[in-house]
Amino acid sequence: MKKIVYNGTVINEGRRYLGYVVISDSLIAEVGEGRPSNCLLDECDEKFDVQEALILPGAIDAHVHFRDPGMTHKADIASESRAAAAGGVTSVMDMPNCKPATVTIADLEAKYEKAAENSVVNYSAYIGATDTNFDELKKVDFSKVCGIKAFLGTSTGGMLLSDADAKRRVFSEFGTIIAVHSEDESIINANREALLKKMGGDDLPLGYHSKVRSAEACYESTRRAVDLARECGTRLHVLHISTAKELSLFDSAPLAVKKVTAEACVAHLLFTEADGARLGARIKCNPSVKTPADRASLRRALREGVIDVISTDHAPHLLTEKEGGCLKAASGMPMVQFSLVAMLELAHQGIFTPEMVVGKMCHAPALLYRVDKRGYLRPGYKADIAVVKEVPEGLTITDADVVSKCGWTPLNGSTVHHRVVMTMVNGEVAYAHGKVNDSVRGERLTFNN
Repeated sequence: MKKIVYNGTVINEGRRYLGYVVISDSLIAEVGEGRPSNCLLDECDEKFDVQEALILPGAIDAHVHFRDPGMTHKADIASESRAAAAGGVTSVMDMPNCKPATVTIADLEAKYEKAAENSVVNYSAYIGATDTNFDELKKVDFSKVCGIKAFLGTSTGGMLLSDADAKRRVFSEFGTIIAVHSEDESIINANREALLKKMGGDDLPLGYHSKVRSAEACYESTRRAVDLARECGTRLHVLHISTAKELSLFDSAPLAVKKVTAEACVAHLLFTEADGARLGARIKCNPSVKTPADRASLRRALREGVIDVISTDHAPHLLTEKEGGCLKAASGMPMVQFSLVAMLELAHQGIFTPEMVVGKMCHAPALLYRVDKRGYLRPGYKADIAVVKEVPEGLTITDADVVSKCGWTPLNGSTVHHRVVMTMVNGEVAYAHGKVNDSVRGERLTFNN
């Protein structure tokens, strides 16, 4: 079947122009400039006149926690993939800290089977590294798995790669991405104990979260990881950079030649610790949001190419689980549904450009992870497309808009100037007119490793 998406502004590979995309079955057949001819329109079985909206590659979110299996009371693959589709995100990569943790090939394949049955968008999943599962990691076919996840500091799920010899083996013997959660456990523990001794009790006020999970805890862990990666030749990807100090450990070389790379997450680009007074535990995450100066440095590093990709660390919890203080409220927030419009809002404010947003959320993840035939609007590539309408008068996001099972967003009450009006996954309409098409199923991502 032949389809056409036309009469829109294509933003792709650093360019912006009036154009159209022709789709044949699941693939892009043509990306054209200007208006399509009447002859071409007549050849198409389905026509989507997007009325001057933006035509973008679907976003690739390489950092999500869909909580499936084991925590499905607050999220699952079906619900969160629907949220992704509603947000113009057409491919996701799921983290291993579920229950049981995804640290064996059997558990990894079980997750893939569930995704094949339930995911509206394309999917992959990391296998987690532990101190004892090296033999399992060696059996993985990394043309079908996005990478290895290593927690150098604990977060939700309690996984930790702490043994020095095990860490060196993981960093040395794999050609795939080693994606790390980088916080120093000993610094975090010392900060926590010192503050509890000073304050008393068994919890701390929420405002102390960035003092427990401090900038120094991030920097020391990342410094050691980068040093080891450069020694071992690792394809190291440091997740959710949150501090200005860490940026000195990375460079602005072209992504295609980098081996040590960095990710910024939407929360750290939007919020600072000062927002805690207004939003409380809704913005509590690991690593913590930091100072306005840190946020400004992250934004600048993205513009300069020091930080390579934007992801979400989409991590739903029920609001009841977010109750308590610094030590008791759950860390993490849902973000996949509104990540694209939130970053386009920063473009609306002049902080980024729409071309840069597409580069960091669509092209760069595909290039970094070597995703096969996705992330760009190119003939022969999969037809993963987001159509985004500008809303000059502004649009207010509310909890009532949330598709994620948890039912809330830290962006409740925020105004944006774009909305996703259609998402296509492999040439099929997965979201349109405010509704998810639950009959669509994504494909398992493959990688040119």
